[in-house]
Amino acid sequence: MSRLRAKCPDCKTYTAVALGPEYECHSCGRVFRSGLVRVPQAWGRDGEAMAEAAWLELPYPETAVVEAESLEEQTLALAADLPERPLVLGGCCCSHVGAVEGLATRQGRISVVWLDAHGDLNTPETSPSGNEWGMPLRMLIDGGAVAAEDVALVGARNLDPPEEEFIAASGVHTGRDAIDRTLDGVDCVYVALDVDVFEPGEMSVFMPEPGGPTVDEVERLFRDLADRATILGAGFTGLAPDPANAPKLERLAAALGL
Repeated sequence: MSRLRAKCPDCKTYTAVALGPEYECHSCGRVFRSGLVRVPQAWGRDGEAMAEAAWLELPYPETAVVEAESLEEQTLALAADLPERPLVLGGCCCSHVGAVEGLATRQGRISVVWLDAHGDLNTPETSPSGNEWGMPLRMLIDGGAVAAEDVALVGARNLDPPEEEFIAASGVHTGRDAIDRTLDGVDCVYVALDVDVFEPGEMSVFMPEPGGPTVDEVERLFRDLADRATILGAGFTGLAPDPANAPKLERLAAALGL
């Protein structure tokens, strides 16, 4: 299917057509600000619940479903099928790799705001688990899609020692002013949200970690970010397949202007 056409969430038919970054349904007339890409895969052990969560219902036209035999194939397919302003609903955080690579190819230099309880900065050599979902941010930096100094890692609180060493050496921004420093010089942003960044109980997530923000706090952060920067797209990952997650995801996407 061409990325110019998409499945309308209301009509359930492929009547939503790209006008640019927006989609208009030729049947019901609704206009949507973003196109939804589903990535129902998780690259690691026992991640089936995350993969299933990529089928949660969200009120955006579905432009593509990316399923592949390898992470490399997934990344290439996602970058190729990316709508102009994507909202990626993934299994694990590896779905952000293709999205960022695709947007960086179009835009040139971009910044990434990565909200996650974990660093996702391991390599195959440093990873305690070997799960690829603990490596995607490092993949993006090492692959050159985004520079370390253009990354804000927000909410991370369970880091492996090699990740802490990489942050200290690379220039990845952390701390209260991480986003301010990341936006200094480049204000075109992709937002990667692993929902385990939230305080447990705020959402139904795959890998909860105590000590995180509330949904209300992140919603305010997103509204502020959308006022200050151009949001190129966003991705939501790390979910459990609980329908109660959907309204909160809608709030967060709307806060970003998607």
